[in-house]
Amino acid sequence: MAVARTAAVAAWVPCRSWGWAAVAFGPHRGLNTLLAPMPRRAPRWLPACRQKTSLSFLNRPDLPKLAYKRLKGKSPGIIFIPGYISNMNGTKALAIEEFCKSLGHAYIRFDYSGVGSSDGNLEESTVGKWRKDVLSIIDDLAEGPQILVGSSLGGWLMLHAAIARPEKVMALIGVAAAADGLVTRFNQLPVEVKKEVETKGVWSMPSKYHEEGVYHIQYSFIKEAEHHCLLHSPIPVSCPVRLLHGMKDDVVPWHTSMQVADRVLSTDVDVILRKHSDHRMKEKADIQLLVYTIDDLIDKLSTIVN
Repeated sequence: MAVARTAAVAAWVPCRSWGWAAVAFGPHRGLNTLLAPMPRRAPRWLPACRQKTSLSFLNRPDLPKLAYKRLKGKSPGIIFIPGYISNMNGTKALAIEEFCKSLGHAYIRFDYSGVGSSDGNLEESTVGKWRKDVLSIIDDLAEGPQILVGSSLGGWLMLHAAIARPEKVMALIGVAAAADGLVTRFNQLPVEVKKEVETKGVWSMPSKYHEEGVYHIQYSFIKEAEHHCLLHSPIPVSCPVRLLHGMKDDVVPWHTSMQVADRVLSTDVDVILRKHSDHRMKEKADIQLLVYTIDDLIDKLSTIVN
């Protein structure tokens, strides 16, 4: 089975010209499988690619309905956790879905409450509410062990999910993981700017990734987010952790991933830095690295289970 899956990976991504540096934290196989030469075999996974996902909604008492798309398949399953105000239809989310189809593994992507196709009001959203969204997906939809892939703010929330559900979360992959990100960035503002935001109740944070060129973030959102900061103390996560980060990231410094690696209790941690990648990490080589990392963890977890 491992050989068949390796062949699928090789067929899915024919090119492996990356430029990155990996930093390993702790004794483990790490990227040995990822770096091993891929055998040239005929792919056996083509029928799985015919499976299609349809939009569904998770009903929750007294909470907004969450929009999601799910693939049924083998364990461990993969769950993609989006970035701030990002939806389930981003480049990375869709690429991982195609990859999971090729391997026949279970996969879930979803929208936070107040975002995309989910119910709820964005202005009333908080980190705490989105944390509940992630836990709802894990508790009510995911079957068996899971690998969480968190992008940007999703990387912050995946850590919270691993802390809250250690029996189901078997591994983490952070892509430009923004642990404590918005709080850290706000605290770095000049005192007079922070006072102005507090008075107005809204922080207009410049961003080249928003069509308006700015995110309008409620001051109450920042204050609530302070209750979910993790980097000030050891993070009780003991599962394998992989942190991918672009060194050209001008939103979340790559040093944040180094901080996460230092804080988590796990001894099985890799930080992989891509020299020329930006915050979104959605270029072809970035996606290749991401799916190889997922495959390496699937192989690792399968070995542990067996």
